[in-house]
Amino acid sequence: MTEAGDRPDVPGKRGLVRDLGMLRDRRFALLLSARTISVLGTAFAPVALAFGVLDLPGATATTLSLVLAAASLPLVAFMLVGGVIADRLPRNRVMTAGEALNAVAYFALAAMLLTGWTPLPALMTASALSGIAGAVLFPALAGIVPDVVPAERLQTANALLGLGTNISRVAGLVLSGAAVMLLGGGVALAVSGAMFTLAGCLVLLLRLSPAAGRPAGARHSVLADLRSGWREFASRQWLWVVVVQFSVIGMAFEAAHGVLGPLVAKQSLGGAAAWAAVLAGEAVGLIGGVVVTLRIRPRRPVLVATLLTVPTALPYLLLGFAAPLWTVVLGAAVGGVCFDVIGVLWATTMQREIPAESLSRVSSYDSLGSLVLGPVGLLLAGPIAVLAGPRPALVGAGVVFVVVSLAALLAPGVRNLRAPEEDGRAEPGAAPSPEPSPSA
Repeated sequence: MTEAGDRPDVPGKRGLVRDLGMLRDRRFALLLSARTISVLGTAFAPVALAFGVLDLPGATATTLSLVLAAASLPLVAFMLVGGVIADRLPRNRVMTAGEALNAVAYFALAAMLLTGWTPLPALMTASALSGIAGAVLFPALAGIVPDVVPAERLQTANALLGLGTNISRVAGLVLSGAAVMLLGGGVALAVSGAMFTLAGCLVLLLRLSPAAGRPAGARHSVLADLRSGWREFASRQWLWVVVVQFSVIGMAFEAAHGVLGPLVAKQSLGGAAAWAAVLAGEAVGLIGGVVVTLRIRPRRPVLVATLLTVPTALPYLLLGFAAPLWTVVLGAAVGGVCFDVIGVLWATTMQREIPAESLSRVSSYDSLGSLVLGPVGLLLAGPIAVLAGPRPALVGAGVVFVVVSLAALLAPGVRNLRAPEEDGRAEPGAAPSPEPSPSA
């Protein structure tokens, strides 16, 4: 069997039927529906917001950078608090609160674009609300999957969640490009707000205990909870090394995906439709990645995930070198496959290796580290695009992806962490595999 070989007992059609059987579980079906609709709303936002802001009178790449950074900064600032909340309260209610905040933010942005009242401070304030919503949602989402499905079905559950959300990305990105061209960014943002409202209602229907998967005990202060979460995070080399890797990649990604890519599309590729095609190509790749993640069980999941980060640089390198649009879309599709496999392997490894009672806090450190430099990338993207040009800046971003991914492979913990043996009959709550020695 190869390093990323399939499980021998889940071949072909029988394994697929078994995987899809999870859809009959009411709680998982509710979670899947809520996430699919929420991501459909989110898929409208990048194109609608980017071109809605760029079409404002006097708007520049720096204007877009400021609006996007206004969301990223509170996302980073409140992420750790979001992790504590999600480990203390029922995660479905925490997610509902996050979806409600997102709805308020996007309805406000839509109202501003539709009425023409668009002062930059107001745009940034509404954008900041969406950042706070993300800080509430992400840690709860990371922890809720083990609350809903048994331990031996985690990778399948994560893959099916990815299938629903990635289909939403394809539909949302294609429809958002058409909506922006025909109706304007304000309408697309209003649709996003409606989607978040519906998603919040669905996830509220989940029935979870007040502390599903977490032992009862005395309450601790927020700082004490954060310290215990940090100990869990820092004690695992594979975890913090990859988080550092994605911290740097996140800076390059935000610059390339949030500002430089749309700017090149507007200047040279025809505008919103071209950038929506690139994003849709990535989303199609994400759907293809689901097929891969349903079938493979890598023995060293973190090693495989780290190696797959290298091809994700393709669309930015192709854009930077002025390749034809179809090759950029193809590169984005390849990157999408890789991103999906990375995401499912990473989420499943976290859910297996981290104790349930601290999973959301550890996830918040993961998210914080991965996102902390994102605002820097957004703030630097506009000035760098002016000084060096957007295409050279995109090449630089792609090089960053490759270099830091190869550097992460130097860590023994990244190379050597092994997944527990699975035979499809594992009991829920089985002990995680031990942390490999850094000297291994």
